[in-house]
Formats: sequence, C-alpha cells, structure tokens
Amino acid sequence: MTTYKGIKGLGVQSVTTDAVADQMSGGTWASGGDLNQARNAAAAGGTQTASIFFGGLEPPPSAKAETYDGSSWTEVGDLNQARYATAGDGTSTASICFAGYTGTAYTGVAETWDGSSWTEVGDLNTARGGLIGFGTSTAAIAASGEHPLKSEVEQWNGSAWSEIAELNTDRHSADGTGTTTAGIAVGGDPNRAIAETWNGSAWTEVADLNTGRSGLGSSGTTTEGLVFAGTTGSNSVTTESWNGSAWSEQNDLSTARRSLSGAGTGVSALAIGGLGPPQKADTEEFTAPATIRQFDLGDIYYNADPSSGVLKYVGYGTGAWASGVNLNQARDQMGGAGTNTAAIAAGGDDPSPAHTAKSEEYNGSAWAEGDDMNQARVQIGGLGTQTAALFVSGATTAVQDTVEQYNGSSWTETTELNTGRRSLGSGGTTTAGIVFAGDNTSDPGGEEIKTETWDGSSWTETADMNSARRLVAGSGTTTSAIVFGGIPNPSRALTEVWDGSSWTETGDLNTVREDPGGAAGSNTAALCFGGNPQVANTELFNGSSWTEVADLATGRSGIAHNDIGDSINTLAVGGTPDTAATEEWTTAKALQTLASTNA
Repeated sequence: MTTYKGIKGLGVQSVTTDAVADQMSGGTWASGGDLNQARNAAAAGGTQTASIFFGGLEPPPSAKAETYDGSSWTEVGDLNQARYATAGDGTSTASICFAGYTGTAYTGVAETWDGSSWTEVGDLNTARGGLIGFGTSTAAIAASGEHPLKSEVEQWNGSAWSEIAELNTDRHSADGTGTTTAGIAVGGDPNRAIAETWNGSAWTEVADLNTGRSGLGSSGTTTEGLVFAGTTGSNSVTTESWNGSAWSEQNDLSTARRSLSGAGTGVSALAIGGLGPPQKADTEEFTAPATIRQFDLGDIYYNADPSSGVLKYVGYGTGAWASGVNLNQARDQMGGAGTNTAAIAAGGDDPSPAHTAKSEEYNGSAWAEGDDMNQARVQIGGLGTQTAALFVSGATTAVQDTVEQYNGSSWTETTELNTGRRSLGSGGTTTAGIVFAGDNTSDPGGEEIKTETWDGSSWTETADMNSARRLVAGSGTTTSAIVFGGIPNPSRALTEVWDGSSWTETGDLNTVREDPGGAAGSNTAALCFGGNPQVANTELFNGSSWTEVADLATGRSGIAHNDIGDSINTLAVGGTPDTAATEEWTTAKALQTLASTNA
C-alpha cells in the first residue's frame, strides 16, 4: 500500500487532537447543572467545582442563594435583603454581596456569607445598581454603576467601605474580576469595549475588547481572564480571553444571554443564569486543557479522529485591521519603513498645508517624535528598519533626488538617486535597496519606468519596468519586489514583479486605484490597501493573483509608503484627507487542510 511517507519521503505524526494557538484556544464550553431558580442580574463567586450564586431577578427580586459542587446546585440560606443588579464575589464558604435594586429603591446594603448564613455588614457610601464587583469577603472593590450613572469606586477592608480612585470611564452593566490590588473592569452600557486595570491605587486603560457589550460575565485574573456573553443590541455567545495585554476570541457559549454571572478562573470558568429572554437557569462550564498540542508554523500532522480524518498544517488564517494609536501629527504622503512594532514615518504634508520634515517612531503601542529630516518633502520612498532606514527622493516645490539615511537618532544626506522622482515604490535595506517608478517632473506626464538598486554607497540603474507610472505602491527586496497601482489610467490595476534582473507583468488588482499603501515580504506575498479614490479595499497577493480580504476601517489614499512590515503584519499610517489614524493589520496562525481521507 502506498503511504504518504512513501510518496513524500517523510513521516507524519498521527494525532487525535488538533493543534491550538495557546491553552485558552483549546478551551470549550460544556453544559453543567441547571440552577434551581432561573434568574438574571445576580452575583457569583468561587470556582468551577465550588461556587455560590446569589440574588437576582426571578421576578420578583430574589434573596435566594445556591451553591454548586461541579455538577448540581443546592439552595442554601437566603440573603437578608432581596435584590437584583447586585454585585459581589468570594467563595462558596466566604462571600460578599453588595448594592443592587430592591424593586423600589437602589441600596448600598452589604452582606457577608460564612458558609451557612448571611450577615449584614457596613453599607456602601453610595447606593447603586448595575455595578462592577470583585474581591473577597474581607477585601473587595465596588465600582461605577447607576442610578443615575455613578463614578464612585469604593474598597471594602473587612469592616468599612472607603472611596478610592475613580474609573476613567463611568459605566453600568459592566463586569470585572480580580483582587483589590490587581483587578480589571470590562465592557458596560452602551456596548462599551473599554477595559481598565486596577493596580491598587489607579485605573489604567488597556486594550479594548474585540466586541463591545454590556451585561457580560467574567472570571479569572488580570493576566489570565475570560469574558463571555452579554448584549451588543442582541444577546451574545461571544467569549474572549485576556493574557495581560490583548483580547482573543475563543469558542462560543452554547446559549446566548445577557445579565449573567461568572465565576472561576480564566481556564476553568462558569457562566451562570442570565436573561434570554426568558430567565435562564443554564450553567455552562469553560475548561481549557492542561496539555495542548501547540501551534508550530509549518507543522504538518494527520488527525486520525474519525470525525476529522484530514492531513493538516499550521499556516496563517485571515488577516484583519484593528485601530492603532494615532500619529502625533496628522499628515499624508510620507515615507515609512520598519515593522508593525518598530516603525518610522517621516515627511509628508500636514493640514496647514505644508511640507514637513518631522519623523515619528512607533513601538507597537505609541508614536514618539524623533529627529527631523534635513529636508521637508512629500511623496517619499522609504525602506529599511526603524534604526537603519533610507528615505528616498520626493518633492518640495520640485521633484528631488535627495536621499537621507537614518541611524535611529539622526539623519544624514547620502548619495543622490540617478533620477530624482516622487510617488515612487521602494524596498529592501540600507545596504541592499531598490526603488522604481514615480514621477520625474513637477507636473503630470513624467511617469517613470526606471529601476535603481542601492549597495550601501551608490545607486545603479538596472532593468526598466514594463510600464512607466507614478503614484504606485510597492516593496520587497533587491531580488524579490512588487509594484502595483498608479497612473496613467491604464496602469491603475497593473501589477509587476521583480526577480532580481527583470520585471514581469502578473495578475491585476481587483480594484483599480492610485496612491495606495502597500507592504510585502516578497513578490509572492503582498498586501495592497487604500488608494484614490479613497477606497478601503485590501487585497492579498499570493504570487500570481490578488484576493480581496478585510477592508480598512477608513478609506484613504496617501498612506505612508512603502515598506512597513509584511503581508502578515503591517500598518496603515496617516493618509488623505489629512489624518493621524493608524490601523494595524495582523494575521494569526491557523490550521489549514492539505488533504482529507474522508472524501
């Protein structure tokens, strides 16, 4: 019998579970035991196998409390005060419940649970409902809420509540998890995506949820957390995990709902009750496996599970744009170089309008002003890295042949281009660079066909492109480059690839455009985004043809050229009309199918 190993000359591991990106990505939801009394807007605390759920709306407002042993719920002692839109946390033997709505008034009453009964303790300073609550029976946080909208945050020390630093954004119907020294508050009405962390003295905004929502549930810590369900206008099943710096979508809940409660950890959680409508008694259990098969790019294996029966490999999935941090100075038609986490953008036109020499550097989370170029100009070609870049040619009132080199702190003029030009394509490094196309006059009609390569000290003319044009995008290396788009009109969808000695025409763009942004690791994997007339379209090139993928949030042209990142991770920086907006393109690793044995 012929085997894959016999055909290909290599062994392929046979497994029964697929690889995952991380532990949380291997997590799934499963049905747990139903509550004895369906209700929503309650509070909960504890672990997946030892939790407590209290208060809520049946209707009427409820005083009921139930404990969970990992399989079933048991009714225990009632709260002293029936209420919903309440908050609290703790364990199945030591919890705290505070605030809420009694049906006639908002309350600040707090009660603690000792494993057998509830005892009233010190009231909150500000009565409210729909608030965030987390902590323990002796050290808890009560934040924000309503009615009306409240900004106060209070801390419980086991005997009294005291006001502390307020959240940056007031909200209600949000949720939170953690301790009095390390907590996180997420979401809220109206469909907020905002997340803030608490370090014991101050709140700090961190990365937004992928899906803004209110009435959600949460569990875990500030470094390994989970949020789930809620409402975006309609009830949600969406689950997201938090790793201390970013949110990632995970497997969905089975039942869409809002105003539910969460308990447990980030890798072992409960989603309890909620509102469909009707009232929900459902409990779902999220469990992430302790042992996983980790994604390893290029890894090939055979999944022998009868329901799968496919040969798979770890490649890349579908990319998407997300909002990044704005430039300090709005502008268009600047040059760019580097990567998505270490980029530089310089020159361009600001809204004055005026040509600028300003440069800014991006570290993945913020732009910082750097040293100015020696010459202010627009429509510049950029190549290299954040600490070793060339910014080539461009225009002032006339086309320039100026080339400036950046060493991470200052700019130095170096050898000029043989043919000065603006709106050109560029790529490579400060020791092996390439530029092509452009406009060699101050007026339309000077479309350029020439290609020049850089060896670290001088420029050399090499083989011409097939079609002269300007307002192009392109990038790559001296042996593998790509150019696309531009004008005059017949060239607006045209693509050419460079193999180190000559240019070859290949598949056209799907959307004709001039002055797009662009990024590519090589002439086999490129990205085209934006362009005139103010399009948001993004297209991915696979070496022969273009495929439309996720659009930019904002259609624009004049995005920083030309070589920031690659087709997997890049930035769209600035653009026309003059904007400071930055968008980040990322592509996650994902499983791909090579072949199926079930066919």
